[in-house]
Amino acid sequence: MDSSAAAPGFAGVSYQQAIARALELVPLLREQAAHCEHDRKLTAPVMDALNRMGLLRYLQPKVWGGMELDFAAFFDIPETLSRGDISTGWVVANLASHHRNLAWWHPRAQQEVWGANPDAGIASGIAYQQGRGRRAEGGLSIDGEWNFSSGTDHCDWSMLACIVRADDKPVDWVYCLVHRSRYEVVDDWHVLGMRATGSKTVRCKDVFVPEHRVLSMHVARPGHAWPGLDLHRNPQYRIPTSALGGHCIGACMVGNARNALETAIALVKARSTSYTGTRMRDFQTVQLRVAAAGAKIDAAALVMRNDVAEAQAIYSAGGELDIETRLRYKRNCALGARLCVEAIDALHEMAGANGIYDHFPLQRMFRDARAAAGHFSFSLDAQLPPWGLVALGGEIKSPTL
Repeated sequence: MDSSAAAPGFAGVSYQQAIARALELVPLLREQAAHCEHDRKLTAPVMDALNRMGLLRYLQPKVWGGMELDFAAFFDIPETLSRGDISTGWVVANLASHHRNLAWWHPRAQQEVWGANPDAGIASGIAYQQGRGRRAEGGLSIDGEWNFSSGTDHCDWSMLACIVRADDKPVDWVYCLVHRSRYEVVDDWHVLGMRATGSKTVRCKDVFVPEHRVLSMHVARPGHAWPGLDLHRNPQYRIPTSALGGHCIGACMVGNARNALETAIALVKARSTSYTGTRMRDFQTVQLRVAAAGAKIDAAALVMRNDVAEAQAIYSAGGELDIETRLRYKRNCALGARLCVEAIDALHEMAGANGIYDHFPLQRMFRDARAAAGHFSFSLDAQLPPWGLVALGGEIKSPTL
């Protein structure tokens, strides 16, 4: 593997320096948030700053010029950026996590992406059921239509999930690395909130994917292994996204909620009620709302970040996650996201008529939280019962968990 093209890079940037860079961007992200929402993608000033500071490459292997930070950054960087704008944090969480995922691929695929451009954006379509693959000489032929491809406007590649069938029976679950020239981006992202994520639909028809760009995700198959891990030995690359993938965007929910709390506190400090002239801060109900919101946000942050730190410790010690632990993490992520939504709902309601104006930032944070809460990772109906079943002695079988 030739990684010489990775320079100049960010391999010397520490965790503390990366967090400082993310904090430094928060004022810019707040200033640009409305512009990003209007454009339905991140603006040029935001993307330029992210690339200049390397904040899309904090999980990329050092051999390719990335920071290769510990897995705690999986949560911490998106959470920090989302204090400025959740859509920015969300795009960074997705694109940075795909830099991490690419470390699993065959080194030849890594060379094709990072050798040409180590800053290359990589989007995804992660629903296996939306993609169909069939074996072809030297690889796969795939078809599909994948929605919610966040940040795709900023990407040259996409990781598209497919079920491979033979005689109409599933035989493998795979991610296919596909260049932008081989798929269509459908401009259908007209939504309530999270507009700047540009989470559009991508589709392709009869696209050939060579074998080295196909990665089996059938982790339940005995002897399953990712070829890239022969090269990238950092334990964090062994941590399964299937168990913790929602935590990086859950971090965005936390950051957005912190932004909303700060905005609401500033409103209360500055405002008397319009009808009585009484200071808002003197209402015990206002005090209770603010305090309860702060407690819920802290609780959400603690439970999700603890999962990330625990997984890092387990894999650093040479261990692995059992099924119940994986499902516990997914349970915690969904509940943490719900706590953030509850906090913002209460703060937005407290804002009264001020909260309905387009120019009032809390209104956008409220819409963004409600839109983000629709993500499958945050569905209490989907994510809580599996852990409950296993905890009660039942069994969950999944080819990709």
